[in-house]
Amino acid sequence: MDHILSFVHDTEYGDLPPEVQRMAEHCLLDTIGALCGGRLTDLSRIISDHAIEAFGGDEATVLLDGRRVSAPGAALANGMSIDSMDIHDSYRESLGHAGVHVIPTVLAVAEQLLAQEGKRITGQEFLTALVVGYDMACRAAVVLHATAPDYHTSGAWGAVSSAALYSRLHGLDPERTRHAMGIAEYHGPRSQMMRVIDNPTMLKDGSGWGAMAGVSAGMLAARGFTGAPAITVESPDVAASWKDLGSRWLIMEQGFKVHAVCWWAQPAIEGALRIMREQSLTVDQIDRVEVETFDKATRLAHPRPATTEEAQYSLPYPVAAALWNRQQGQETWDGVGPNQLLEGYLNDERVLALSDRVELIEAPDMTARFPGRFLARVRIRAHDGGVFESGEVTFRGELDDPLTNSEIRDKFRWLANGTLSRDRVAAIEEAVFGLVDQPDISSLLERIAPRP
Repeated sequence: MDHILSFVHDTEYGDLPPEVQRMAEHCLLDTIGALCGGRLTDLSRIISDHAIEAFGGDEATVLLDGRRVSAPGAALANGMSIDSMDIHDSYRESLGHAGVHVIPTVLAVAEQLLAQEGKRITGQEFLTALVVGYDMACRAAVVLHATAPDYHTSGAWGAVSSAALYSRLHGLDPERTRHAMGIAEYHGPRSQMMRVIDNPTMLKDGSGWGAMAGVSAGMLAARGFTGAPAITVESPDVAASWKDLGSRWLIMEQGFKVHAVCWWAQPAIEGALRIMREQSLTVDQIDRVEVETFDKATRLAHPRPATTEEAQYSLPYPVAAALWNRQQGQETWDGVGPNQLLEGYLNDERVLALSDRVELIEAPDMTARFPGRFLARVRIRAHDGGVFESGEVTFRGELDDPLTNSEIRDKFRWLANGTLSRDRVAAIEEAVFGLVDQPDISSLLERIAPRP
């Protein structure tokens, strides 16, 4: 346990390999892009208003809104706003997302420190905390999935990392840090993910609640509130998952989504797009689309979504939307995003008619390789009898086919330009990649805090 506490509190920017330092910047930029897309949703509007009503205070900011709340309230609202557009980074082994709680937590606590104590954290400390948070989150996730009988949302284990980050930034002693993680694990949202897959609503991945629970746990531990040891961190049975802290940096194993839908639908979308690119087909030529994939992905069976949440947890609909989007050629990024997934765009009968003709087929060989690999095989049958196959595909942004640094920037601009002015989008990029040299994070906050 001592080496975990040392990792949380003692890791410094100079301890991070250069590639890890750069990845922290790209994860930050990518998450801000997801926030920009998410701010267009009803979910974001409702949770932001709720944070004002239920978490009053003047410690931290509801991002791209400008109103002030307590640190737990900001972590909740900002985490759920990011999660409301399902295009943030993901860790395959955790079956979930780390940045969606890590980044709102560090921002909220950094603002809280300034409001309470006048203390500013440097750009290097901010980036270091992100790296620490990703490792804590992803390792707690792997342990939880290995030891719990149900598949839990990301908030369940994100709460533990958020508590660790609060402890680091506030300088809690080791014993109170242990209590903070224990409180967070106990009170974190142990919500079942498949319930949301089968019944998509605004509950999403529990991420905002995990961030809020973790920040609250840190505040309680600082006052002397006690908690049971965090099993995901302290149990002797899980020690192997924590042995290579500081040598294997899990932030380097994040994937970046191209499309704002469930991770499990991405291979099918990419397979369909691969056929369209290689065969120069038009959508009018398609009779039906057959998707072979792993069993959990076949649960994404919502061909006619009525809400953006149903669209984001669908497989047939984003496949159809991606094919129509590519044919129309109106996007700067070859991905499914707000312009296809928000409620105002869900009534295009051309897309819906094609979505009705997407068949999901469970492939035992792919189920056997899940969750180590997310795979699909797509077959497009044309009206004239032609059959076109993608072969086995994963997806762009996965570790096997990673996005380049320039592609991550392009994706950010695609999302942010739908919400912010181009000058402000450029200023955010400049702030993110200049953060390492800044004495504090004010330049970043000035660009992402006020209302668009």
